[in-house]
Amino acid sequence: MVVEPDVPPGGQEPGKRGRLKVFLGAAPGVGKTYRMLDEARRRAERGTDVVVAFAECHKRRHTLGKLDGLEVVPRVQRAYRGGQFVEMDLDAVLARRPAVALVDELAHSNVPGGRHAKRWQDIEELLAAGIDVVTAVNIQHLESLNDVIEKITKVPQQETVPDEVVRRAHQIELVDMPAEALRRRMAHGNIYAPEKVDAALANYFRVGNLTALRELALRWVADQVDEALQKYRSDHGIGGVWETRERVVVALTGGPEGETIIRRAARIADRTAGGDLLAVHIARSDGLAAGASSAALARQRALAESLGGSYHSVVGDDIPTALLEFARAENATQLVLGTSSRGRLERFVTGRGIGETVVALSGDIDVHMVTHERAGSGRLLPSRRRTLSTPRLVAGPVSGLVLPVALTLVLDHLRGSLNVTSEALLFLLVVVGVACVGGVVSAVVASVTASLLLNYWFIPPIGAFTTTFDSVLATVVFAVVAGIVAAVVDRSLRLSRRSARATAEAETLSSLAGSIVRGDRAVPALLERTRETFGMESAELTEAPVPDDGAVVQVPVGERAHLVLRGRPLPSSERKVLTAFAAHVAVAVERARLAEAAAEVEPVKAADRMRTALLAAVSHDLRTPLAAGWAAITSLRSRDVDFSDEDRDELLATADESMARLGRLIDNLLDMSRLQAGALTLRLRATALSEVLPTALESLPPEAPRVDVQCPPGIPPLLADPPLLERVVANLLSNAARHTPPGETVLLTASTLAERVEVRVIDRGPGLPAEDRERAFVPFQRLGDTDNTTGVGLGLALSRGLAEAMAGTLTPEDTPGGGLTMVLSLPAADLPERVET
Repeated sequence: MVVEPDVPPGGQEPGKRGRLKVFLGAAPGVGKTYRMLDEARRRAERGTDVVVAFAECHKRRHTLGKLDGLEVVPRVQRAYRGGQFVEMDLDAVLARRPAVALVDELAHSNVPGGRHAKRWQDIEELLAAGIDVVTAVNIQHLESLNDVIEKITKVPQQETVPDEVVRRAHQIELVDMPAEALRRRMAHGNIYAPEKVDAALANYFRVGNLTALRELALRWVADQVDEALQKYRSDHGIGGVWETRERVVVALTGGPEGETIIRRAARIADRTAGGDLLAVHIARSDGLAAGASSAALARQRALAESLGGSYHSVVGDDIPTALLEFARAENATQLVLGTSSRGRLERFVTGRGIGETVVALSGDIDVHMVTHERAGSGRLLPSRRRTLSTPRLVAGPVSGLVLPVALTLVLDHLRGSLNVTSEALLFLLVVVGVACVGGVVSAVVASVTASLLLNYWFIPPIGAFTTTFDSVLATVVFAVVAGIVAAVVDRSLRLSRRSARATAEAETLSSLAGSIVRGDRAVPALLERTRETFGMESAELTEAPVPDDGAVVQVPVGERAHLVLRGRPLPSSERKVLTAFAAHVAVAVERARLAEAAAEVEPVKAADRMRTALLAAVSHDLRTPLAAGWAAITSLRSRDVDFSDEDRDELLATADESMARLGRLIDNLLDMSRLQAGALTLRLRATALSEVLPTALESLPPEAPRVDVQCPPGIPPLLADPPLLERVVANLLSNAARHTPPGETVLLTASTLAERVEVRVIDRGPGLPAEDRERAFVPFQRLGDTDNTTGVGLGLALSRGLAEAMAGTLTPEDTPGGGLTMVLSLPAADLPERVET
């Protein structure tokens, strides 16, 4: 591993951007922070000005020991929703201006009040100021892997960092450890407190989870190393193959043999772990592209992608050269082609085919020729750049000299059995055949040769040239007929070439449009597709034209950008396709801009929808308790009726119940409005479940089913706002009670998972279909309720909003045996360590 050179005290040169080093952890607890601090001590011992801007040691004594002797910048405290939080003091670090700053937890979300929402944005500012930064992050926090890792571990990651931030690092160092070794470290108490070890080993730190995380980390880092290697090879002009990874390129023609070849190439790639499969179709300007089936290519693309490969389309007139250039650009180690479908006669006439040419020019790339059922059964195909291939251009004039002589020898043996007319027609047939093979020049050579031989050997006087009118006419007829036939053949081949070129361009643009429709990463994907399609070294968007050094091709993209390709000059025919690519890029850029604008407008639309739904929903629900309470109070105030004590108590109870219902409704509406506006004040503190459960249980009506509470001892307090937590639990219990059949009980359980506490409210009701579960959390929904007068449908929506405001989650699950389980997950208040480091 290359170690970046240290910077002398005093920081970087003025105006020079700092460099970033990232310690990437395969899993929590592998020792990223320890390695980061060890790196700081090593640099400090060598005289580098190093400060610790922020390091999260999680009270681990070995890690804390590494802080000894290092300068630590004091942290800043920020108040947020009634709590006090410590963050990195960005201004203090900038004022201190060290050469190197240590900033832990790259994916951390800052408490509101600072300049940036995320810590990686703080780091960007430090780098822009010329300060080198050493940081650490776990693989599960990378944005591209977030959903994959959640599926594996069943633990959502709330804090993520864009992959591009890590990719731009000057150096990435993987901190790895075998799964069993990490579990031993956990069992020895080096990661979590002893009372949390069993739960962690049984959940997040299972061997399968850790092994999967380790593989993802290794593959991600390997991909970055491979990108760096490709850049190095490109910068230094290295064209040879470096067999650092098995890469198998399979060439597709669009013929029916493609699926057989793809499967064979996939088996070759699978022989080594981490092998890459790349399927490529060369869209060329001759009949081979015209003979390709778009439907077959679409099926073959789907097959290649289903086998873990990728599909590429490249424009190239010279098929072997374009194929080998693509293979070398991708650092391919093996190339798989189907054997030629040409017959023996065709191979004899046209000479060496694509496969043989690729083998001859492949150099250090291994070439596999795969047989298939159509091998040797093809038809004659036109060739490449010219209307006629080089073998035909050579064979034409030669045959124009040889074939008339051979016919003369044959006819001489048959002298007397044919008349002059028949002999002349046979010579004319030879001339037409030569014209079809060799074109105009060959036809002229054959007509002159044939007319002279016919004149000398078969027109009296035999054995001497005659200059009669008939002999001159025969020569002229030969030349005219041969020229007409040759011109027709040449024009037909040119039209075929143009048609095939148009087909190739259409196939390439169709593939590009398909990528846009599928949403393949928009502008970056289009730039990469453009680069590989035209075989260029790089493709980028610039705001202004760049100087043309002969190897730069640029076209405008819209009104404010230019598409710039570097590598080789492009002929005019390929520039037309490039212009179409630029139009697609312009559409993608505009689409991205519109998507960004739409995203900015969406909160306003959502607020409008909320207000509309609110007005529609509360019109009845506010009127009902108001009407009932008003009627009860009006009756009590009436002097015309003498109520008994029992009737008076009943009216008072009705008024009290109506006002209570109205109060709960207004509280829910106000809290939902505060959540939508981000103005809800939280007072987070350690809150035990026993503190909120009695009040939540008392809120249930007398007719509600029994609630069975099963909370094992040792459940830590939750970091929550007690009144809001009580509201959430009460809403969940009320929802479960409403759907629980008579005779059944509602079950409430609690357990710990890593640094969180999970509260499950379980009912035995009808449950919810998977497609309706998210709709249940939309305000003013009453999914499954038969009585629409029971509320405005804010309970679950408000509960999820309150849970997320307290850094928690609320998710529905199926109850085994039938029913719905609502899982409330909140941070534990007394855990000294965090799972996400």
